[in-house]
Amino acid sequence: MNESTNVPIDLWQRAASFAARSHQGQLRKDGKTPYVAHPFRVAMTVRQLFNVDDTAVLCAALLHDVIEDTPADYDDLQAEFGAEVADMVACLTKDMRLPEPEREVEYDRRLAAATWKTRLIKLADVYDNLCDLTAANKSPDKAVEKARRAIALAGDDPRLAAAAAAVKALIERTASGTC
Repeated sequence: MNESTNVPIDLWQRAASFAARSHQGQLRKDGKTPYVAHPFRVAMTVRQLFNVDDTAVLCAALLHDVIEDTPADYDDLQAEFGAEVADMVACLTKDMRLPEPEREVEYDRRLAAATWKTRLIKLADVYDNLCDLTAANKSPDKAVEKARRAIALAGDDPRLAAAAAAVKALIERTASGTC
């Protein structure tokens, strides 16, 4: 599934740099891994595992946590990367002002209505988070639940079938202890 856009090819390079600068000093939950490794792995999952080379999707994958976890906002992303990328990132951003149960319902509602490209990034995000927890020998229960929700949100869209199948297979490997 290789889809091209009218987005300049160097945009993903600028997005990688923007993500690295934005997440500078942040660490993953293990306290050792630079946080930016996660969005880089999400973009690599989109490209290498899900076989999507759409530049806008790769940019949004690299930037998917920027609004939620850094001082950057939608306007910053729109000015630098355009509305398509900014819209995907905004859709992947939870509204932290809401209490958690409401926040998750609202987030899932937005993702269900999102473009297939946005839901593809979400599948890559949960895939990476599940891999990360499994590698760290941490309980993956919450990550598995989020992965199942992302699979449900993928629905029966044929453009998401392979990605959803990859996430399902990872859940099964995690459950059987063979991951």
